[in-house]
Amino acid sequence: MSFSQETLYAIALTRISYFNIATCLQLYRKLGSATAIMENRNNIKDVISDASPRLVHALSDVSEALHRAEAELEFDNAHAIRPLTMACDDYPERLRDCDDAPIVLFYRGNADLNQRRIVSIVGTRHCTAYGQDILTKFCQDLKELCPDVLIVSGLAYGVDICAHRNALRNSFDTIGVLAHGLDMLYPSAHRDTAKDMLSHGGLLTEFLTNTNPDKMNFVRRNRIVAGIADATIVVESAARGGSLITADIAQSYARDVFTFPGNVNSTYSEGCNNLIRDNKAALITCAEDFVKAMGWEQDNQVKEARAKGIERQLFPELTAEETRIVELLQRNNDLQLNIIAVQTGLPIGNISALLFSLELKGVIKLYAGGVYHLLG
Repeated sequence: MSFSQETLYAIALTRISYFNIATCLQLYRKLGSATAIMENRNNIKDVISDASPRLVHALSDVSEALHRAEAELEFDNAHAIRPLTMACDDYPERLRDCDDAPIVLFYRGNADLNQRRIVSIVGTRHCTAYGQDILTKFCQDLKELCPDVLIVSGLAYGVDICAHRNALRNSFDTIGVLAHGLDMLYPSAHRDTAKDMLSHGGLLTEFLTNTNPDKMNFVRRNRIVAGIADATIVVESAARGGSLITADIAQSYARDVFTFPGNVNSTYSEGCNNLIRDNKAALITCAEDFVKAMGWEQDNQVKEARAKGIERQLFPELTAEETRIVELLQRNNDLQLNIIAVQTGLPIGNISALLFSLELKGVIKLYAGGVYHLLG
């Protein structure tokens, strides 16, 4: 396996930008590549005038970062790990547009990170019997209603590991987003599940090897869990917890957030009930609620329509929202659902139904990889 100079520089930049994620991403988007940043590292103030002195100093001497990046690539090559830079087609498209997206991710697995349907499931590390029952039933029913979903969580104790195991039991691919490098696994008690996930999903992280699972890394990890998915579901949570942070991040990314209600006297339902009370999450009680809210129940209707053959209307009448999607695709064709949602500002739950309607009208066509193409 060979790696490009861009990959080397992207990893070095990740090392340099550990405390300057937003600024480095701003640089990346302005200059277009990690290579361009390295080529302009000595006059970075000319590119971004308010670049911090710390970042300017870090870019003045990149020898240590490049040496560390070379060592990382050697490890990755030896352990079937793929570094995914923003220049890679395999980089998660949903995450790419987030303001604090990682410039490079490290991935070991076989699932498509741009699968058409992705949901993150999060919750307390003290998952009760109630939460376990919810997850068991939810995954079983989701398999019947929408069998091609990729399930993402954080491989932690409680809801996370329960979500991964139920995903595997129901033949879903599942991704674990880690708060450390891929040279270790925390918690080690989940090693067997993680091994199963490598052939039915995978492990993903933004952290280089030799990075410990420090508390701050879990908070950083949460933005990937939220940003990689169409929606985030909180199963159980106390009044405070990491899953509530993930829910807030998902909402800031204009992603749908759902939660299961619980007994008002239950400690680990308090956070979920508060999300509902504060209108920060939609209430669901089952997989059918979730699928309907996301508009994914249209999938079967689309399949039936395709089987019969969709006849294109020469002069279809479009709603204002449908017109907004068509105008976007006229400017920039062949986009995935999440990109359409972000660039039109329409809720993801509505987008699926709108795209279904446009497909029935013969205005657009769905291609492989969940890409929507505007027909001429």
